[in-house]
Amino acid sequence: MKKLSMDELGRMSVDEFKVADKLPLVVVLDNIRSLNNIGSVFRTADAFRVCKMMLCGITATPPHRDIHKTALGAENSVDWEYYEKVEDCIHVLQCDGYKIYSIEQTDESILLTDLEVSNNDKVAVVVGNEVDGVSDEAIALSDICVEIPQYGTKHSLNVSIATGIVIWDIFSKMNHKF
Repeated sequence: MKKLSMDELGRMSVDEFKVADKLPLVVVLDNIRSLNNIGSVFRTADAFRVCKMMLCGITATPPHRDIHKTALGAENSVDWEYYEKVEDCIHVLQCDGYKIYSIEQTDESILLTDLEVSNNDKVAVVVGNEVDGVSDEAIALSDICVEIPQYGTKHSLNVSIATGIVIWDIFSKMNHKF
């Protein structure tokens, strides 16, 4: 067994990525403080060809060296938009036919393992601030809230880790073929 070289991996260029088919998934970052978390989400969004990221509130935007440090260039491949208010972002997505899923623990949330998603769904997932989680405004506008099952002593995950788990789960359930 040998590790593959970058050439052997056959990755597409940024230009090729821009025109390639995308997963019908939008990731909404609701007031994310850490630029490293923002960059990590960009990198995961690139890996699964997420169609777009929406950066809201205090979430920093590219270009920024601290975003680039973890994104490693994915901030250039993944399309993104900025909205001052997450509510405005969600309204735009709803008008475009997206289902809004906030990743948050609420009294009515469903487990990620129970989430049903099909290939034809247009899905937007909202992930929230490292301390306060998804804003009440975003939760109020969501179709559902989804939580990741956790069985340890902590009740939360790092936002970039949680986002990666959710993106992978939705990607798998959509059974998307590129």
